[in-house]
Amino acid sequence: MAAIYQAVNRRASSLACRLHSTYVRKMRYLNELKEDDSLCRQAQTSGTFYLFHNLSPFLQKAGKKYLVPQLSAAEMKRILEKFKETEQWIEKSVLIGCSDEHVPHFALDLGALEKSVIESELQGSFTDLRKALFVVDGNDSSLLASAQSLLRWHDSHQYCSKTGQPTQKNVAGSKRVCHASGITYYPQMSPVVITLVSDGSRCLLARQPSFPQGMYTALSGFCDVGENVEETVRREVAEEVGLEVESLCYSASQHWPFPSSCLMIACHASVRAQRAEISMNSLELEEARWFGLEEIVEGLKREPRSSKQDDGSFLPWFPPKQAIAHQLICEWVERQTS
Repeated sequence: MAAIYQAVNRRASSLACRLHSTYVRKMRYLNELKEDDSLCRQAQTSGTFYLFHNLSPFLQKAGKKYLVPQLSAAEMKRILEKFKETEQWIEKSVLIGCSDEHVPHFALDLGALEKSVIESELQGSFTDLRKALFVVDGNDSSLLASAQSLLRWHDSHQYCSKTGQPTQKNVAGSKRVCHASGITYYPQMSPVVITLVSDGSRCLLARQPSFPQGMYTALSGFCDVGENVEETVRREVAEEVGLEVESLCYSASQHWPFPSSCLMIACHASVRAQRAEISMNSLELEEARWFGLEEIVEGLKREPRSSKQDDGSFLPWFPPKQAIAHQLICEWVERQTS
């Protein structure tokens, strides 16, 4: 009787699994890997690895394109054996996703090993993430940003804030535990609003001294403790450019790894055209000004290298399509032309 029950139960489980979408099955598999150390350790032997060196991802150039190679576990073992390092390095990897076929993806930072040897062996280079995000395709840029944020979090949370004792990561890297206090730490993101302000016929863009020359973008700022998104938008716009927001609407969100792991919450905000005189906070910004539709359209076509003029000045250009600021600007253009 027990055997019959088990057979029926297996058939029911199999049917339920087939009824679930590919996405649901993938998410449940990833959750199992995060919760089951032995299962995740087994997955490391069949997964693929994305390499970093001191938080810079490894890229390979193929013609005019930059690729993000996925190394198999066997390739990882071959490379690490050159340094007489194997299993202990694999244990330092963190789970960052999996394919629809349930091939798990891991990120591994080899910052303590000789960079030039790895680059020569794999015929590529470790590239600053800010540059890498804008030369690889959209799917890879999102994955690299998430991977670096998780690696950075582990590097900066190796000790318990209550006891000062070392914390231990689980195999997947989805948490760290202080066994002295029993506290479990999970990776966190800081909420940031990024807002495109419009007075109806113009939009407001600004730049900070640290920006590449000629680049303008939407206003942004961290949410203060106790604030909701609406309050943060109104406060940031008032602080940075001295304008009072009349209305706002949500657009989209994006994970962004700079300066640390942030959740960018993108909004459109409106101000009265009669009260649109900018009063810039020079401690926050280098420049802020209104742009008309024609200037925005031209700026979207312009690349950083094409913005420099003969007299040494720079024409305005805007963040590339991988940044959510680009989406906000394009949405504003669509509204103006619809």
